[in-house]
Amino acid sequence: MAAAAECDVVMAATEPELLDDQEAKREAETFKEQGNAYYAKKDYNEAYNYYTKAIDMCPKNASYYGNRAATLMMLGRFREALGDAQQSVRLDDSFVRFKNANAVMEYEKIAETDFEKRDFRKVVFCMDRALEFAPACHRFKILKAECLAMLGRYPEAQSVASDILRMDSTNADALYVRGLCLYYEDCIEKAVQFFVQALRMAPDHEKACIACRNAKALKAKKEDGNKAFKEGNYKLAYELYTEALGIDPNNIKTNAKLYCNRGTVNSKLRKLDDAIEDCTNAVKLDDTYIKAYLRRAQCYMDTEQYEEAVRDYEKVYQTEKTKEHKQLLKNAQLELKKSKRKDYYKILGVDKNASEDEIKKAYRKRALMHHPDRHSGASAEVQKEEEKKFKEVGEAFTILSDPKKKTRYDSGQDLDEEGMNMGDFDPNNIFKAFFGGPGGFSFEASGPGNFFFQFG
Repeated sequence: MAAAAECDVVMAATEPELLDDQEAKREAETFKEQGNAYYAKKDYNEAYNYYTKAIDMCPKNASYYGNRAATLMMLGRFREALGDAQQSVRLDDSFVRFKNANAVMEYEKIAETDFEKRDFRKVVFCMDRALEFAPACHRFKILKAECLAMLGRYPEAQSVASDILRMDSTNADALYVRGLCLYYEDCIEKAVQFFVQALRMAPDHEKACIACRNAKALKAKKEDGNKAFKEGNYKLAYELYTEALGIDPNNIKTNAKLYCNRGTVNSKLRKLDDAIEDCTNAVKLDDTYIKAYLRRAQCYMDTEQYEEAVRDYEKVYQTEKTKEHKQLLKNAQLELKKSKRKDYYKILGVDKNASEDEIKKAYRKRALMHHPDRHSGASAEVQKEEEKKFKEVGEAFTILSDPKKKTRYDSGQDLDEEGMNMGDFDPNNIFKAFFGGPGGFSFEASGPGNFFFQFG
């Protein structure tokens, strides 16, 4: 009887404990279900709170730690998530999937290193992998968006930032990224508005502060340079554009315009090689920049680099098939064709706008200079070269002294096709006709290597 009484006492003592344990499990399950509901609504902070309550009620339940680990990953709190994940695995090894928290932390670490190295493509890759495990993490989205902007993928970056701002219109990081995209697209005034708004939300936002300062400085320098150019102060304009180029090397689109502007200044200063270099830098930054190709092509034309000019005009015409661009290409092709023929103006040493009298005087001078009789005592090689030059001088005079032939030559027409084949040309006939016929002119020696001209 005594033993039975003792047993009753023990049972009486343990029954309330069993009831309390079952009540705790039921309450913990209620907290878990509430946490699941908030998780489904993407309210991860409230989900975290209810999962924590569930764990407090039943600290030996692996699923509660697993759920809270998933929530912490969504909140971007990966070290805490890893701790919960490890605890869930210790309690039940079927929760091994939550070891992904460790992988996410590794992606984040790699991304931070690569950002410092300016390897933005790799950062985007790492953030994409991390977001597969934590699709709601704003920090990862912002880092990805910033790198997309640095890579010039502005629509993608804008989309990511806009998605965040729809959920949180005061997110300073997202406002900064929106401004950054506009800044790099050369919409500087709008960019400044976003940077200022970001700084209102977070006055200590260092990146927004730097970007805002650079944007204002770029805008001011560029406008001052434009003003100096319009006023004809090309030296000052050159200095201002150069200063503007030193403000932010990452702003590709604005810097392309600055290089092109400085190239225009150099062309005005007749520093054509420098102008070509500036335009080349502009198209390296923006290979769709038509204005830079046109400016460089004109500089190539001015320096008689016709093949390069044709190449640039072809690029322009392929992009924008306008009548103006077609004519520019046609003109360059004509000059290229003309450049491959004998330059009769250069042979006579006259300008393309030379008068009839100037052409005659030039012929007289060059014909006497290269006449074979003058070089009869020279070596065979020299005699051959001078004879060739004498013939070219005669050809040049024949073409340039005849208005019709000169017009055809200037227009780039093929003279052989026009019945003016110069292959059988005899320069002596021109020389005799010019200097008065046979016996009307002779070279006589007055000593070793000296000649004087005698007219009959």
